[in-house]
Amino acid sequence: MKLLFTKALVLALLGSTTALFAQSDGSDTTKRFDKKSFRTFSVGLNAGMLTHYTPFNGSDNGDFRTPQEKLGYGGYIKQQILPGFGIQADFLAGRVNGFRSNAFPAGSAAQDNSSFETRIEWSAALSANFTVANLSLNHKQNVLSPYLTAGAGYMSSNADVRTTGANTAMGYNRNWFIPVGAGFKVGLSRVVNLDFGYRVAFMKTNKFDGVAGSVNDRFSYAHAGIEIALGKKHAPQLQNYSPLAALREQTSAESAELRAVITANNQARIATEAQYAQDMADDDMDGVANKFDKCAATPANTVVDGAGCPLKVPAPIIREKVIVTEADRKVVGEAIKNLEFEVGKATIKERSYETLDRVAALLVDKDFSLKLAGHTDNTGSADLNLRLSKERAEAVKAYLVSHGANASRIEATGYGKNQPIASNKTASGRQQNRRVEFSLL
Repeated sequence: MKLLFTKALVLALLGSTTALFAQSDGSDTTKRFDKKSFRTFSVGLNAGMLTHYTPFNGSDNGDFRTPQEKLGYGGYIKQQILPGFGIQADFLAGRVNGFRSNAFPAGSAAQDNSSFETRIEWSAALSANFTVANLSLNHKQNVLSPYLTAGAGYMSSNADVRTTGANTAMGYNRNWFIPVGAGFKVGLSRVVNLDFGYRVAFMKTNKFDGVAGSVNDRFSYAHAGIEIALGKKHAPQLQNYSPLAALREQTSAESAELRAVITANNQARIATEAQYAQDMADDDMDGVANKFDKCAATPANTVVDGAGCPLKVPAPIIREKVIVTEADRKVVGEAIKNLEFEVGKATIKERSYETLDRVAALLVDKDFSLKLAGHTDNTGSADLNLRLSKERAEAVKAYLVSHGANASRIEATGYGKNQPIASNKTASGRQQNRRVEFSLL
């Protein structure tokens, strides 16, 4: 049950790390304090004293009454995710000693001659590092950075127990443990920190010291070391960084920039208003603003156009009334009656040329306008009939223009099968519907 609990704790820490990394890389995060601008990855080495004494031991100090300090050494790698939070992987090795087993009567020779020594072959732990964030408004880099750590780990150890003059090797054991610690770092530069800390390891076994006591064993590690922060040459460390001081500095710069922009905009607005007043004035009082007046100093009461220039009144155009006589209509009627095309085409047959020539002469002599309207029967598709009727009307127009008529006074339109004048159910009716109508204007 204990093993399952510890594994669940490690998985939870790993999951929280992944989530935090994902959040810091999101597209909706601010770029002002982008972590890529900081040293977030660091490595550290330390050495210190290992002892089975901890502040959490009882009055009898665990299974052995008298602790003895031994040298320990370790290292870690750390990823700083936020100014106040990081994840680190720790390594530790060394020896833990103690004397005077509580299993013997107090003051007895057996107790005085009993001891244990546990060799930590290796231990690895993954911990969350909570740094007291730098909240200074004036200093972006903090010199002193207190921190707390907590996590879960796994170790391999070998305990030797000495009782009544004989040594007993208990063999290698591998067990889970929970490391909890506190300390502080002194920032020497952007790269180097001194690290002072104290850590207690809560073992998930009662045989760490070789003696099966009533409670799980514990040991502590007081250490000093050095930390090297990796990153770009001039990048600061994220764990020492004060976002408040950076925000204050950035806000001050932005405020100065904003004031400069506002001042420039006000000056530009004043200049624009002055220019607008000049442009919209009307110095010659002709009703046209100076900006649009192409003819300055126009005399008073002069009628001007939109550009402020004197308006020229055009002479009236006298058009002669066009009269269409019965003879004219007869010429057009004969042309309509005699107009024939090749079957399914817009090609005019030669026998229609004579009457069309008379229509062309009429248009030239009397400067008439002519409207041509092409029509078809209902044989074939509507699109084909519409196109054929338009082409036949245009063919007539082209013929008349080629014989001297004014193209601008001739309008050619096709209506397809939409305006029949006879029934399309008979051959004669369809023949009547295939036509081009002429209208003199």
